[in-house]
Amino acid sequence: MHHYNIFVIHNGMIRKFDFLIIGSGVAGMSYALKVAQSGKGKVALICKTTIDEANTDKAQGGVASVTNLKVDNFDKHIHDTMVAGDYISDPAAVEQVVRNAPKGIADLVKWGVNFDKNEDGEFDLHREGGHSEFRILHHADDTGHEIQQGLIRAVRRNKRITVLENHFAVEIITQHHLGREVNRHQTDIECYGAYVLDPDTQKIDTFLSRVTLMATGGTGAVYATTTNPNIATGDGIAMVYRAKGIVKDMEFVQFHPTALYNPAETHPAYLITEAMRGYGGILRLPNGEEFMQKYDKRLSLAPRDIVARAIDKEMKIHGIDHVCLDVTHKDPEETKHHFPNIYAKCLSIGIDITKQYIPVVPCAHYMCGGIKVDLNGESTIHRLYAVGECSCTGLHGGNRLASNSLIEAVVYADKAAEHAIAHIDDYTFNEQVPEWNDEGTLTNEEKVLIAQDMREVGQIMSNYVGIVRSDLRLQRAWTRLDIIYEETEELFKRVKASKDICELRNMVNVGYLITRQAMERKESRGLHYTVDYPKHAYDQK
Repeated sequence: MHHYNIFVIHNGMIRKFDFLIIGSGVAGMSYALKVAQSGKGKVALICKTTIDEANTDKAQGGVASVTNLKVDNFDKHIHDTMVAGDYISDPAAVEQVVRNAPKGIADLVKWGVNFDKNEDGEFDLHREGGHSEFRILHHADDTGHEIQQGLIRAVRRNKRITVLENHFAVEIITQHHLGREVNRHQTDIECYGAYVLDPDTQKIDTFLSRVTLMATGGTGAVYATTTNPNIATGDGIAMVYRAKGIVKDMEFVQFHPTALYNPAETHPAYLITEAMRGYGGILRLPNGEEFMQKYDKRLSLAPRDIVARAIDKEMKIHGIDHVCLDVTHKDPEETKHHFPNIYAKCLSIGIDITKQYIPVVPCAHYMCGGIKVDLNGESTIHRLYAVGECSCTGLHGGNRLASNSLIEAVVYADKAAEHAIAHIDDYTFNEQVPEWNDEGTLTNEEKVLIAQDMREVGQIMSNYVGIVRSDLRLQRAWTRLDIIYEETEELFKRVKASKDICELRNMVNVGYLITRQAMERKESRGLHYTVDYPKHAYDQK
């Protein structure tokens, strides 16, 4: 067995865990439960804020899995996923997720997650845009919250898992920290753990691990408005990119077509689930006119990218700041029963959805790209896995099919855990890792600059790298981000690392990656739509 000593040094502590997990959504927690079960050692689960704040918690719609074999089958789910992804998806990844989805659902149920059932005791299935069958398992309209709470209870019960809340991972540790130059062409980069900021001491501790998992979620907070919590600043993607891991498909940012338009609340914007359109909701202009017939024969149930672009275009044509979703023709009691949280939320801002239109607007929702991983969830850096929204498995391709994300996280967490358990005995702790250099101070004046730069990144991304792009807008974003990057790196070298400056660095890195990879794709495909290369253009149909 390994000896887990904690050495206190003048900067921070050295802590050792066999499995280090950064992020506590469905990906991080389901992996933690799997590796803890193996008995192969100690597990640390690092949460940037509290364990219950994660993108998972905000997911309303549900989890896609073939369960009703009378009408549905794996081939249909695979086909729907490939079509939504604009055939950029990796067929092997799609097959792996779809075929393992029922097992993933069984795991969630075993850990204590409840999904709604009908009178016959079978899962009550919803249908969402892009799906050819009813295959979405859900828990009312707060499925993500139910999953998050179920997993938290299971994690808290497990003695092998140490949960560290309000700890912020700053960098992952590789040979670079041992004085060796690393670059993206190398195939032998290894991860030895991470440097982590402790909120109580304000010191940066050295976490050594035999295996590390990135489960840091999405990047929505780099945009001015997003459905993601404020913490979704793409930290894992930025850390791995800085460590010279491969990051891909970052141009494919999914904008949810229907977030509640509420100018008083931009972060996070409140999501109006796609299931609302599956239920019969109709998109209209504020004057009641329908418009989706101009864009797609599937009308309000067309895939998200088409709906988001259509709304974006209508808002620009009419000079309006939102469109509307109408469920007033549906039975009021049924609406309240299916969407209790949405009903209550809208009522709180004076809108009774059974009688009035819901004002909606598209906003940044899901990152299809991320840290490139193989079928075992391993990144291009050895001993480092990435699962969930921060990873790019190839499942989503150019556009994620609704409700494929939660199930991807569960399936890949399982694969990554299996692979890590099989190989962990080949790895030892690297005792040569130096402590973090913790010099410098941060003044109040600098805090103001950081807050201002964060707002600026959001505006640059929303205005220039949004739903509809052009070479000119992307070039402008690139130039602006470059200035903020230079200033931020300069500041970072001078001051003591704080959560704020680290998040800003990560946001700038992520914004840069989205912009650069968008510039490199000289076509309109999936979620990347540019007026300069309008192949597949919706207005030419």
